[in-house]
Amino acid sequence: MKIAYITSSLEGGGSQFLIPAVTRVLRNAGAEVQVFALSKRDGRALPAMLADGLQVHVREGGDRDHLAAYIWLDKQLKSYQPSLIWTSVTRASVIGLLLGLRHATPVVCWQHNAELRLTRLIPLWLLRWRPAMWLGDSDFVTAITAKRFDVPPERLACWPLFTAKPDTPQAQAWCPGQTLRLGSLGRLHSQKGYDVLIDALACLKRRGFIAPVPFKIAIAGDGRDREKILSALRQADIGEQVDLVGFADRPLDFLAGLHLYLQPSRIEGFGIAMHEAAQAGLPIIATSVGQMGSTIEPGHSGWLVPPGDADALADALAEALSNPQRLAAMGQVARARVLPRYSADVFRMAGECILERLRVGDLRPTPPTLAQSH
Repeated sequence: MKIAYITSSLEGGGSQFLIPAVTRVLRNAGAEVQVFALSKRDGRALPAMLADGLQVHVREGGDRDHLAAYIWLDKQLKSYQPSLIWTSVTRASVIGLLLGLRHATPVVCWQHNAELRLTRLIPLWLLRWRPAMWLGDSDFVTAITAKRFDVPPERLACWPLFTAKPDTPQAQAWCPGQTLRLGSLGRLHSQKGYDVLIDALACLKRRGFIAPVPFKIAIAGDGRDREKILSALRQADIGEQVDLVGFADRPLDFLAGLHLYLQPSRIEGFGIAMHEAAQAGLPIIATSVGQMGSTIEPGHSGWLVPPGDADALADALAEALSNPQRLAAMGQVARARVLPRYSADVFRMAGECILERLRVGDLRPTPPTLAQSH
């Protein structure tokens, strides 16, 4: 089987960083895989792909020149002649589905988002009968995908986009006299809810809450909302508590330097960074969105709060900051939960099962019946 793995960009973070691990499972199971990126963006995901021996084709272009991306990929597919197109992220999925139709090639469509903007949802819905298989990157997204696109069970699978590694750097327990280090890892984007975190800290200040230990919050990531976040910190007069440290080249080392992880997202699918934090032995304060809601055990491994609820987030922060001696034990509960659930064997077997289903199944598209269309 020759697989053309289509991704929208080589941007650092998220699903792109997992492409080497995903394609390694496919290659070890006997498939030939080449990667095709519709844009480079910051290119931070590329070195790991090349180091893993992947052949990567990168288009010189932007995020909105869809016709140019279609034409470029059409030429690439004519040259490579894959027997299967595997797409990841919406832009790649829509263009891949259209070209799968043109080249009479079956398509796997991997979904990572719990919510889709209407401009992305409509084309996927119109093409919903085209994929040979729909994948979700978590139980949560898989269930949403099945309902959203009327996907029958025989064309649906879940491949959680995370491999827990027991030998990654581990967070150290807080000791009296230390500054309590809190942190978050993610793009500076409204979806990540950093404005809600700022509101929660401002709320604590209005309440007159004084933490019994000194604390500092580090947010690792970059993105378009950097100046907006800095402005909000200045306006709330809490800039001394929060550092925007920029993109983390070594995210696992960053996590190992914390005592408590924060993920105040409005929207998540799987939530890779949060699961990496649990892997590092960190307790977590997160919103009850995506897969995070079923991974965190409130009161045992962390705190779950409603998305966008600054008061609830402030309550969780106040409890955590008031009891720093509890955090290390909670982090070990988080770690014990994710290691067996997302082990390397579980990850590998999920991918091999999907590939075997594709090999033996009927990969022809099934247009919706009139009843399914309404």
